[in-house]
Amino acid sequence: MAPTPREVFLKLVWGVSEGRWDELPELYADQTHVEHPFSPFGDEPLRTREDLREHFSAGKRMPLLPQEPANITVHETADPEVIVAEFEYRGTTESGEPFRVPCIFVLRVRDGKIVASRDYIDHISSARRRGLLDDLIGTIRP
Repeated sequence: MAPTPREVFLKLVWGVSEGRWDELPELYADQTHVEHPFSPFGDEPLRTREDLREHFSAGKRMPLLPQEPANITVHETADPEVIVAEFEYRGTTESGEPFRVPCIFVLRVRDGKIVASRDYIDHISSARRRGLLDDLIGTIRP
């Protein structure tokens, strides 16, 4: 039996937290549509598993921060393929400061694979936790 959307979501957020970058693309269908609508970088949608492989490979180039998904609330919808998940990544920066990065993911999972996702992430908190806030501001400043 294929994993439920909730189970796939939990594998995703725990996989990110634990740095399992090579395993994460396998949670997605060969053809998918992953968007980051709040990204300040104007990201293009990720449309294939290979796009996701490249996306997640960036995690290998950064130090893995101790973090875990917390405050998880998964909302089932009238469509059995779709969930809305509210959560935050919570952890500690390299300097020992606590952080939290609020997120909302809207996932469509078919036959145990993510076929579409809209990932709403607090990019300012995410940059701050890695000490990259000045870089982020420099990138988005006109």
